[in-house]
Amino acid sequence: MAANTTTTTKSTTPDKTKKANLLDHHSIKHILDESVSEIVTGRGYTEDVRLSNIRLLIGVIIIVIALFAQFYNKKFPDNKDFLIGCIGLYPFFACLHTYVVFNAILQLIIYTKEKNAILFTYPPVGSFNSTGLIVSSKLPRFSDMYTLNIASADPQSISARPTVELTKSVTQWFTKEGVLVEGLFWKDVEGLINDYAKEPKKGK
Repeated sequence: MAANTTTTTKSTTPDKTKKANLLDHHSIKHILDESVSEIVTGRGYTEDVRLSNIRLLIGVIIIVIALFAQFYNKKFPDNKDFLIGCIGLYPFFACLHTYVVFNAILQLIIYTKEKNAILFTYPPVGSFNSTGLIVSSKLPRFSDMYTLNIASADPQSISARPTVELTKSVTQWFTKEGVLVEGLFWKDVEGLINDYAKEPKKGK
């Protein structure tokens, strides 16, 4: 059952009302992920865009290589030697080889680093914590169960804290019209952030 529209919500102007198409899985997840990023950064965590910048740089290199190969000033079979060179021996000058290598690197970054991550952060300014956060989310297709995960950006760090996770039906946060009840969602997300930030219990 969708959330009650009479529930007290976070104060917003009508222009900022967030509405999703409840029949569109991607629309729902986008609204929730966007709100999570706003909440986390609003708590003093600055977004770490280094990995995104590396991914964009590799993407640009891949595009340049592809354009170079596509618009080389000779057509087949006149460009036969060039194509052989692309497939050939020296990887730094072999455009096809280089294209494959950079594309593989890009996919490796997405698979091993990004996964379901929606936000990477630095630690809050003035915090004794030396590691930021990795915030991840999942909303499986044909499911209403949204999972939000907060973990340390550096699990090996001495200041890393245990991962926390929240799984809840999206129907708890949206009205029947698809409007996000921000007060309810913010309360759940902030509660998860607070759980992460708690000092771990020390054994006796």
